[in-house]
Amino acid sequence: MDVIAVAAVSENGVIGDGPTLPWSLPEEVRRYRERVADDLVLIGRRTFEMFDDPPGATQIVMSRSDREYDDPDVIHAGSVEAALEAARERGAPVLYVLGGSAIYGALLPHYDRMLISRIEGEYEGDASFPEFDRDEWELVSETEFDGYVLEEWLPTSKRD
Repeated sequence: MDVIAVAAVSENGVIGDGPTLPWSLPEEVRRYRERVADDLVLIGRRTFEMFDDPPGATQIVMSRSDREYDDPDVIHAGSVEAALEAARERGAPVLYVLGGSAIYGALLPHYDRMLISRIEGEYEGDASFPEFDRDEWELVSETEFDGYVLEEWLPTSKRD
């Protein structure tokens, strides 16, 4: 199973401001939703609760507090290990990690790839994408779109 981070990140590292994105790029959001629409996603509880219509076919919601969800397509996981095990049990070929900040950071050692929409400009916000060691990651592609550049990163340790 490939574990892939998908994030929209401003030039100064911001990924969110409270329950909203500090920018408006409908085309980027559309592409993001299309990418994960039929797949299993891992998302933090607060980020999950921000969505009226959460992305992905099935959501694994990671939270320290034990929760039950009425929707059979929403699964609680109390830890990184429990989330990865839940994904493996479903036989998913890919698990998309959609944030928030703490979730991105906790899963960083497990990523097989990162897809980062690098948003043009610097923004105020209360959530940031975690710092990662650029010596341990290789930028393998950049695709320009209106208002952002889609970056694909692969870990150097898994490519050797």
